[in-house]
Amino acid sequence: LIVEVISRFDVVAIQEVQSNFRGLSDDSSSRAWSHIPTASSNGGACMGIVRVTTTMSLDGFMAGPDHEMDWVFEHSSDVPAENTQELIETTGAILAGRGSYNVGRRSTRQETSKPFGGAWSGPQFVLTHDPPDDEDDPSITFISGDIRSAVASALDAAAGKNVLIFGANIANQALGAGLVDEIVLYVLPVLLGD
Repeated sequence: LIVEVISRFDVVAIQEVQSNFRGLSDDSSSRAWSHIPTASSNGGACMGIVRVTTTMSLDGFMAGPDHEMDWVFEHSSDVPAENTQELIETTGAILAGRGSYNVGRRSTRQETSKPFGGAWSGPQFVLTHDPPDDEDDPSITFISGDIRSAVASALDAAAGKNVLIFGANIANQALGAGLVDEIVLYVLPVLLGD
């Protein structure tokens, strides 16, 4: 698991976590990489990784009141543009939960209503037991089941690119199942707490 923390002050810390992360043994060779397929359904090699990316305030909040994410875009200039561009270019599919989907759906801002403000397009999977019946975006697929099958579906659809996970619940499930290869955490210079 690679953890990358990026702050406004251009401090980048990358470390490989190899010991006892959610029950993984100290022997890195025993890590289960079985969620990464060796070939896609069309016979090509799959090289993508599973990434969790999120933005956090200095006091540890990832969302504002009512789970809104608009605060992130008020500080978007604090995230190096090349980092955002790299995420856009290397992402082949997005996996999110119903909560993250709802945040985007009810947003009135372009930045939060579409991934990367509409700068990214591709297959989006929403893991939920309660799909809406009025979604008209053909790039969004609602799936149910366990996190392993959801990640496998997203990796297959990503066609060799990375899968980006949005949402704390889905990220927690994927981390717990040992399916996350990298976490990218942006820490922005704002306090959201009371």
